[in-house]
This record gives sequence, structure tokens and C-alpha cells, in this order.
Amino acid sequence: MADAGIISYNVASFICALFVLEFGADKFVDHTAVVADRTGIPEAVIGLLTAGAEWEELAVAISCMLQNRPSLAIGNIVGSGISNILGAFSLGLIFRNQEELITFDASAKTYTLILFLLTLLFTGLVQWDSLDQTRTIGVILIVVFVVYVASVAYLIVKGRLTAPESDSDSESEGESIDSEDDEEEVTSISRAQVNSTTPLLEAQQELSIVRQHKHSTSYHVASLVFGFLAIVLSSFVLSSAASTIADQTGLSDVLFGVVFLSIATTLPEKFVAVVSGSRNRTGILVANAVGSNIFLLSLCMGVLWVGTAGTVDNDTINIAELGVLVGSTLFMALTVWFGARWSRVAGMVMLIGYLAFLVLEFTTIRHG
Repeated sequence: MADAGIISYNVASFICALFVLEFGADKFVDHTAVVADRTGIPEAVIGLLTAGAEWEELAVAISCMLQNRPSLAIGNIVGSGISNILGAFSLGLIFRNQEELITFDASAKTYTLILFLLTLLFTGLVQWDSLDQTRTIGVILIVVFVVYVASVAYLIVKGRLTAPESDSDSESEGESIDSEDDEEEVTSISRAQVNSTTPLLEAQQELSIVRQHKHSTSYHVASLVFGFLAIVLSSFVLSSAASTIADQTGLSDVLFGVVFLSIATTLPEKFVAVVSGSRNRTGILVANAVGSNIFLLSLCMGVLWVGTAGTVDNDTINIAELGVLVGSTLFMALTVWFGARWSRVAGMVMLIGYLAFLVLEFTTIRHG
């Protein structure tokens, strides 16, 4: 019988861990960008690894794996993939600026095509009967991720694709400008935009110039490590609380991961989608969804399969959930390639489909 006290405690732990997780992810991304800038790493590569990169999801997957709950991890990965498209991308289309005609450039179409092909590969590997080869499958997916990063970075450098906006995981452009840790960006803005004619503005401009050299590279490296440790700690608490709640309520790990954990861990993506859609920033909107899913289905799933060889079987994910993942990815690709004119209607269809999927997950797909 469920213990109300245990459930309440773990729900509170779950919510608190979410805040720490997002804090750690923001710190990790922001300071990684600063360190990369100071060490000469191309900004395009940093943009690729921060726009839609689900480092927190990877930490959650590893934490679940270490606690011998791979079903919770794969449920979260598949559920997050569905939520990123039907729950986040759809909101961006619904809340887009009606006064401007939405368009998707060549890079957006390329990213969606890559994701669709990867989703088909992932689905085929999941349905492969040779479970003793799951470690090999995991290695294949990790290699796919490495090739993806290397090839897209090369194309970005060559100017054939548009680099993803590096602020998509920071929740908004304004937040990255106002961030205390983004000294260089603040300095450039103050120099370009503040033509001071008053002592107050002059003082603010001088202060921003001084702040440019306030923190050393070692400070940013330490902050990067601190953010990473926050991700690891919160991920352990998150997965542990999710496992306890699932046990106490009688829900399966996959059901809890697909529905509750995936919704919670993709809240930042939904916020970014609404903001980018309202500003008609289609590059951010697509990179947010597509980049996240490529990261989930290649690196996160690859690491999970390598670490839990032989434990991912038919009891962890079923054909209906995989069908929703493939169908939603195909629908998004068709919208980006051919349906820009009807994007708002497409967004509504996606959102209604997501709500229907959640209902069916409880009543039919995972019923009993």
C-alpha cells in the first residue's frame, strides 16, 4: 500500500531536483562557452553542443543506469523525444508571430531530415531481436553522434549550414545578455549601445569595461565543474525520487518515465519554443527540438545500451510508443519542408496528438 509520507517527500525531492538540474545545466553551458571562447575553440562548435544538447538528460540516464533502473531511463528518453516535438515544437508554432510569415531555411530542413533518418535507425535497432548485441548497438549510436557532431561542425565552418543559436538552453536571448557570468557580451553591448551623456551612464559603461577582466579562465573552469556536479547530484536525486514514486504508486518505470519524468525534464525546451516561436526565430525553434532528439537518440541511448547490455527488451518500450516517436518526427519534417504556410494548424494538431498520446498511455498502451 502506498505511503503518503514517502510519496510526498519524494515528490518534493523531485521538484527541488528539477530546479537544481536546470541551474547546473545553465552554469555548465554558459561557462563552457566562455572557456571555449578564451581557448580558441570555434563558436560554431560550441553552438552545436549547447543548442538542444541534453546534457542533463544524459546525466539522468546514467544515474538510472547506476541504480539498475534502465527501463526508467529509456522511458524518459523516448518520452522526452516525443515531448520535444509534440509538446514543445508545437507550442512554438502555435505562439508564433501572426504578423510575419514563418519560413524554415535549408539548415532547418537538413536537421529535420537527419533526425528522421536517425529515428528510423533507432526504431530498427530497438526492434532487433539480437539482444546480446545491444552493447554493439550502443557503440553504433555513439559513433553516429560523433559523426553527426563532426560533420555538422565541418559544414558550419564551411558556411553550408547555419549554426544553431547557442542560447536555446539558456531560455531566452535576454537572459544570456543579463547573465552575470557573460561578461564579454555585456561589455560589447554597453560599448555599442550606450552613448553616454550623463554621469550615471558613463559610470555604468566604465563598470562594464572593468567587468570584462573581472574573472579569470580558472574561475570559469571552476564554475563549469560546479555546474557539472550540480547536474550529477540533481540527476541522482531525480532518478531516485522517480523510482520511489513509481514503486509507491504502482506505475511501471516506462510509464512514469514516458509521461511524468519526460514532461518535467523538457520544461526548458517548451519555454524556449514559446519564446522563439513568438519572435519567429525558426532556427532556434528547430534546433531546440531536433538537436535535443538527436542528442537523446544517439548519445544518451548509446551510453545506456553500452552500460546495460542485454537489459533493454520488449518490457521496456513497445511498438506503439516507437510508432508515436516516428510519426511525430515525420510530421515535423513534413511541416518544416512543406507546411510553413499551415504551421499554426500543424502545431495545434501536434499538441492535440500529444494530449491524446498521454491519455492513451494511461488507458490503453500501458493499461494493466
